[in-house]
Parts: sequence; structure tokens; C-alpha cells
Amino acid sequence: MENVSNADKLESIKSFQSTIRKLEKTLDTMTQKGANTTLVKKRLKASCIGLAMLENVWNQKSHDYTLEDLAEARNVLTGLFPSIENSYAKLKVGVKVKNDLFLRYK
Repeated sequence: MENVSNADKLESIKSFQSTIRKLEKTLDTMTQKGANTTLVKKRLKASCIGLAMLENVWNQKSHDYTLEDLAEARNVLTGLFPSIENSYAKLKVGVKVKNDLFLRYK
């Protein structure tokens, strides 16, 4: 794994935590409205697993995920790359959202 600065590690972890909070709020809202929540649940689980993996590698925190869970999460998260790239390309340089997207994508 490449050498990552402590500042980038912290920002990456904060970014995942922010994404998880947003997905949890979205899930609550969609559940209240009776909307289909399958995709949000899948992305929420994948984001939680992604965060756990960063914390496992960088902070030696253990996790209880199976190899199947990890593979599924990887597919879900990498499946988001095209959408993230499109959003990133449309944003102006220096915009906080663009910086956050860069950290999530990185």
C-alpha cells in the first residue's frame, strides 16, 4: 500500500464518516416515505466496510467482515467511481465539495 500522510488518513476517515452519516439520514428519509431502500442500504454497508478497512490498515482496528463482504463492498464502491468522476469534473477548483470528492475518490 502506498505511503499516506497522517493528515490524508484523517481526512479520508472523516470523509467516510461523513458519507456514512449522510447515507443513514437518506435511509431514514426514504424509509419514512416508503421508497425502495435497497441501493442506499448496499452503499451504506459498503461505506461502513470501507471505513473499517481503512481503520484496519491504518489503525490496526479489527473487523468482523467476511471475504465475501469485502468483495461486495469493493464492487459497490468502485462502481461509484464514474459518478464521482463526473461530479468532480463539473465542480470549480478550490470548492470544498471538490476537495471532499477528491479525498473520497483518492
